[in-house]
Amino acid sequence: MDQADHETRILDAAERLFYARGIQAVGMDELRTAAGVSLKRLYQSFPSKDELVAAYLDRRDERWLSSLRTFVGDGGVIELFAWLVQWFSTEDFRGCAFLNAFGELGGRVSPPVLRHKDRLHALLRELAVREGAPDPDLRADQLLILVDGATVTAMLGRTNAAGAALRLALADVRG
Repeated sequence: MDQADHETRILDAAERLFYARGIQAVGMDELRTAAGVSLKRLYQSFPSKDELVAAYLDRRDERWLSSLRTFVGDGGVIELFAWLVQWFSTEDFRGCAFLNAFGELGGRVSPPVLRHKDRLHALLRELAVREGAPDPDLRADQLLILVDGATVTAMLGRTNAAGAALRLALADVRG
């Protein structure tokens, strides 16, 4: 098995464990066991837990945004909201991995968290432009706040309330 395979296994285990239980709750030894690699191999791939967390968040950003982009396709805010409601109802939903990480670790994870939020904002701006919003930056700001707020609401077990907020916002978007 080559280095890339080991890194993939480590990142798979990190994503599963960190997202389900939190970053601080998962030790490197448990992660090593879940990934099926030696501790030496783990530290060769990721010399510190902070580096592993950054790699996990960057990878999650790619996967999360790719899934959202694929679902939305040439659509707009309606498809965005549909994707969110679908995500909220998945069995392993634990909220926003980026907000969760920032809540646990603060500034230590700011770069990957801010990269994700900037990339999400750019996607939301694209949707706003596509739908002819008069001020795409403002609309993207509004949508980002709505996405984050609905995600936190759903994380707290209030999926119906999150869905209702999205439907209300959709009525506003449609004018």
